[in-house]
Amino acid sequence: MRYIIIGAGAIGGTIGGRLFDSGREVVLVARGAHYEALRDGGLRLTLPSGSLKLPIPVVDGPEALELRADDVLVLAVKTQDSVAALDAWAGRPVVGGGTAGGRLPVVCAQNGVAGERLALRRFRRVYGMCVWLPASYLEPGSIEASCAPLTGILHIGRYPAGATATPGTDPLAERIATDLKESGFDAPTPPDVMRWKYGKLLKNLANALEATCGPLGGADDALDILRRAVAEGEAVLDATGIDRASDAEQTAARGDRIQLQPLNGVTRGGGSSWQSLTRGTGSIEADYLNGEIVLLGRMAGIDTPVNAALQEIANAFAREGRRPGEFTIPELTALIDSYERTGRD
Repeated sequence: MRYIIIGAGAIGGTIGGRLFDSGREVVLVARGAHYEALRDGGLRLTLPSGSLKLPIPVVDGPEALELRADDVLVLAVKTQDSVAALDAWAGRPVVGGGTAGGRLPVVCAQNGVAGERLALRRFRRVYGMCVWLPASYLEPGSIEASCAPLTGILHIGRYPAGATATPGTDPLAERIATDLKESGFDAPTPPDVMRWKYGKLLKNLANALEATCGPLGGADDALDILRRAVAEGEAVLDATGIDRASDAEQTAARGDRIQLQPLNGVTRGGGSSWQSLTRGTGSIEADYLNGEIVLLGRMAGIDTPVNAALQEIANAFAREGRRPGEFTIPELTALIDSYERTGRD
């Protein structure tokens, strides 16, 4: 199989780099300065064990690549960029006939739970991937993946659950999992991967808080806001009957196999939303993290003022080009209070 990594940022770059380094055929897809750096100098992937310089083929879009029947598309863009990416790739012809949407599988290696549904409108074969992979992309051509002994844990499975023609584990998911396991990851293949993605969604409710107010550390007031955001998330998932992997399941799955390590003496700065603000991308994934809880709350008639406030301020930061950490906890608390007083969700 050939892996086409659509979005060679922190997640896509790490997955693609590790697969390539283990001998798999990989093509990265990137844009702008990142594409130019990858084209001219290859991918610099820094791991706790050292830095790799990987001459991975790279293209700047689907028109630059002839698709084959054995290709696996890995969608690793942020969810807010999914529709544009899916539309660009779904109609591309595949050697031997047909289009990518009809013939090729797409794996949604993304935070949140909306990407798979967006993909299923355009692709017949969709796979979800729950990504536990602390990595950073802050400068063109360079990715840092800061965990050891495993680089990450990537649960993968067909979407929706039970969509395979043959009952039981999906054969393609197993093949991809084998490649990932031989490339520095663990890759469980649960019967319902979305349970794991909904469990991870609750963890990612911290992303907007970290991005706007800075690293949480042990600050009681920040942790209290996070606890309230998660409590809202749990309430709406319970009310809508959505199952998710428990904290205990997630902790057992990770164990001590993905531990953050300083790279070149420097500790990882922040998560995906923090990195979006740091790079000044102009967009952030809050609509598909905190905003997912707000959406489900509105559908269930449950107020979610904490997540609504976090969604609003994160989007404002991205839109206005503000830097991470410029909002204070007292300012955020006042914003949440205003939501609660006015009944806004």
